[in-house]
Amino acid sequence: MTEDRRQNFSSPAKISHQQAMNTAVRILANRDHSKYELKQKLQQRGFAGNVIDTVMVKFERFGYIDDLRTARAYILQLKRKCFGRRYIRRALKKKHLNGAAIEKILLEDYPGGHEYEHAGRLLEKKMKTFARETDPQKRNGKIYRFLYSRGFSPAVISDLVRDFVK
Repeated sequence: MTEDRRQNFSSPAKISHQQAMNTAVRILANRDHSKYELKQKLQQRGFAGNVIDTVMVKFERFGYIDDLRTARAYILQLKRKCFGRRYIRRALKKKHLNGAAIEKILLEDYPGGHEYEHAGRLLEKKMKTFARETDPQKRNGKIYRFLYSRGFSPAVISDLVRDFVK
C-alpha cells in the first residue's frame, strides 16, 4: 500500500470520536440536555467512556451543554404547566440537576408568591370538576390531593382551600 492510500484511511478511534460528536449534536438539536442526560444517551448508543468524556469536555467548553441553562428552561416549562416547586425540585433531581446553584435558580425563577398564583389558576380551571362533589369535606380532600400531586406545598394548598372553597 502506498503512503497516499494510508492517509485516506481514518483510525477507528477518530471515526468513533467524530460519530460521538455528531450524535451529541443531533441529540442537543432537539432540546437542551443536562450533562448527565447527554452522557447517558451516548453510553446507550455504545460509545466508549473515554470518547464520551472527551466529547463532554469539548461541548462544555463550546457552551453546548450548560446545566444552569437547562435547569432554567426546564423550570420555565414546568411552571407553564402549573406544577409546584416541590414537583419541579423532584424533576430536576431526576435529571441530576441539583445543588446550590440550581436551588438559587429555583428561588429566583419561582418564588413562593408565584406558586400561590399558579396553584390558584390551576384550581380555578378545575373547580367545575370539584364542584360536582357535594360533601365539602370530600371536595376539600380531593382538591388537596390534586394540588399536592402537582407539587404544591401543604401551606399553599391550605390557604387556597380556605380562600377559594367557601
